[in-house]
Parts: sequence; structure tokens; C-alpha cells
Amino acid sequence: MGKTLYLDCTCGISGDMTVAALLDLGGNEARLRDALASLPVDGYEVRVSRVAKAGLDCCDFDVVLDAAHENHDHDMAYLFGGEHALAHAHGHDGEQGHGHAHAHGHEHEHAHCHGHDHAHRHDDEHHHGHEHDHGHVHHHEHRGPADIDRIIDAGRLAPRARDLAHRMVSIIAAAEAKAHGVPLDEVHFHEVGAVDSIVDIVSVAVLIDDLDIDRVIVPRLVDGRGTIRCQHGVIPVPVPATLNIVQQQGLSLTIGDVEGELVTPTGAAIVAALDAERKLPPRFTVKQVGLGAGKRSYEAPSILRAIIIEDEAPLPQDSIVRLECDIDDATGEQLGYAADALRAAGAREVHWAPVFTKKGRPAWQLQVIASPEDVERFEGIIFAETGTIGIRRWLCDRSVLRREQGSAETPWGTVRTKVVTLSDGETREKPEFDDCAALAARHGVSLRAVQDAVAKAGER
Repeated sequence: MGKTLYLDCTCGISGDMTVAALLDLGGNEARLRDALASLPVDGYEVRVSRVAKAGLDCCDFDVVLDAAHENHDHDMAYLFGGEHALAHAHGHDGEQGHGHAHAHGHEHEHAHCHGHDHAHRHDDEHHHGHEHDHGHVHHHEHRGPADIDRIIDAGRLAPRARDLAHRMVSIIAAAEAKAHGVPLDEVHFHEVGAVDSIVDIVSVAVLIDDLDIDRVIVPRLVDGRGTIRCQHGVIPVPVPATLNIVQQQGLSLTIGDVEGELVTPTGAAIVAALDAERKLPPRFTVKQVGLGAGKRSYEAPSILRAIIIEDEAPLPQDSIVRLECDIDDATGEQLGYAADALRAAGAREVHWAPVFTKKGRPAWQLQVIASPEDVERFEGIIFAETGTIGIRRWLCDRSVLRREQGSAETPWGTVRTKVVTLSDGETREKPEFDDCAALAARHGVSLRAVQDAVAKAGER
């Protein structure tokens, strides 16, 4: 049986955050690297390490691109403006390519993300050293969906991982086609065509399969606000592709107070492709927790929590019917006879309650608990024996504890017991009254003595 994954996207979700969180859950890093090595894609290096985010130990999955494939994705000044971004501005005008060559000075320490005893740490922010040479232009690869599908098919991936990766690509492609107003087969876009996006998509698919996850729950996606710079200029957050995925796939989105992009198109596509449910079970146990770090620094920590949960077994439920009527014109003998007749016919419960009816008359309210299939039969008895001319009914759901029959030995004989099991596994045992009463009468002892003997037997 597969596992249930709860993705806490309170601080957003992106491809690299998801990969890191899944590795931190115990995803097989060696298997992931083998799968990535089988793809006909170059120009990158994968680094897995530990970082600190808001003082929390997280896993970091970093796709380090060479100069020809760099896409500014983690450059906060470029993405969101500021003095550093102003120095870049003259080189970007709508559809133009980025006329910059970047030498990034990342310092990474290697560690396995599913172990938390490593001493290596990053600072919360990566420090980039940019060198500009306007005579060199980045060679961004603008692949279409069919190109990326061929890359996925060429890799050594499990069938389930391959299908999931194709679905993510399809979801992003449909969103980009709508954003740019072109047919799906004419989409050639930078975002999913970038090497790091392909690596993120395939990595998520491989790890979901490796961890044997068959159910995913995402109660809500929380994105930021403001604007962000992309290849085509400055655009609002949530970015168009993310909004299109939310709309096309029926996802639930919340806009938070953080300035910046928290949900990337790849992150939204992951949630959609996994067919995530929105509602957590009312009660569950936590089996594993993984923390995936994002690269961008915002007011809130850029962390995705991936949590393996197990539903607590719900209490068994069934339906019962409650029948009710008020009687003010029957004798005590008649009422007693009616109650006996209902019990003899198999009613689950028969109650009398004193009430006042119209005109202030004192009366008795008859309450009968019955199985739905017995309602007609019990109503016939009530009409025949009480003289009432109307019966109210309610269909009720009820929760029932698991019950078993047990026994206890006393000095006077065996007493049957009822053993119930609570939802936390605790058991309680109660003696059958009729057995206790019969032993007490037969041996001339008190009822309490027999019941106490049963309690002591249970303690042993």
C-alpha cells in the first residue's frame, strides 16, 4: 500500500523545493542521480546539501548551470529590482536575450538530505558575483513540449515516473500556450525548456515513484504579490503561467502578504499532476517530515514541508432511525405494555420522557431507536398500542466502538463481559448485568460483590 504525502505549501512551492523536500523524506539520491545521468541533457551539475532557513535545518537541491544555460532564476536583484537590478536594466527590452555573462561564486557542501547529522551549512542567501561583458550573450534553449517529451522518453525512468513527468510538461505547456496565445504545438518557451526546469520535473517524478507515494494532499497554495522580471520583461505575481495552471487544473490559490513569487509554474504543475486532494483527514499520525529549501529570500522563510502521514482509522459508522411521539391519553399499564412489545420486537432502545404538550397537559414522550429496515414494523406497533396519530422520525449517523465478547472468572462462576476498544487502542471491559445478577441470586451474595470480582479478574 502506497504512502500519503501532505505538502505544506504555506511558504510556496517550486520544483527545486519539492525535490529537496522529497530527498529529505528519504528519497534515494543515488537512484535519482542515475536517472538524471540517463537524460540527453548537459550543461548542469546537481548539488545536494544542507542549508539553514530561519534557523531550521533543510535540504537544498541545486541545479548549477554553466554560463551558457544560466537563467537568473535565483538572482533576487535581477528578479525583483533594486540598485543591482538597475545596473542590468539597459540590457533587457521585452523579447531581447540577456546580454550578460555570469560567473557565479556558489559555495556548496555535499551531504545526504535524509540524514540530519551533517555539519555542513549554507547561509540563507547565496552570494552571486556577476561579471558583465556585453559582447557575450547567453544561449538559452527554447525547447517545445515535444522536445522535452523526447528527452524524458530517452531517460531510464520507471513507467510511473515517466508518465508523471510527461503530465507535468503537458500542464505547463498548456498554461504557456494560453499565456502567449499560440497553439500548443507551436509553444517554444524558455521556462520549461530551461535545463534546471527539466531536471526538477524529472527529479520530482523519480522521487515520488521511489517513495511509493500514491496519495497527495495540498490544502492550499499560497503565492505572493507584486512583480517579477522574466525573459519577456516585468510581469505581475502570480505570474500568468501559474494563474493559468490554477484555472485550468481547478487548484485553490491564496494570495499572501509576501512581496515575490512563491508558487512557480513548475510548483503549480507538480500539485496538479499529482492530482492532489485539498482536505486533510481529521486525525492522522506523522511518520516522516522533510524540509526543502528554496533559493530566493523573502520576508517569510522559503521552505516546503513534505510530510508522510497515516490516517487514524475512523470509528465504524452505521445509520439508525429515531422514532418519537407524545402521548397524553394512555394509562401507565398501556404505556408499559407498548414498551415491552417494542423491546420484544427488537427495538435497540425504548425510552420514556416526561413532557408538557399543548394546553399545558403533562404527557409522556416515547423515543424508539431502530434500524432503518425495521421502521415500518415498529411504527405499526406504536400506532396499535399507544393510540398516537403521528410519529416523528430522524435518520441519524452514529459512530460505534469495536466490541467483542469476553469472559471473567469469579469465585461463583463465569461472567460474560463486553470488551470495547477505543480509537487510541485502549480497551475497556464491562460485565453483563444479567450474568452478575444470576450469580448473586444463586449464591446469596451481593450484586456488587460479583461485579467487584469481575473487575479484579480484569486487572489480572
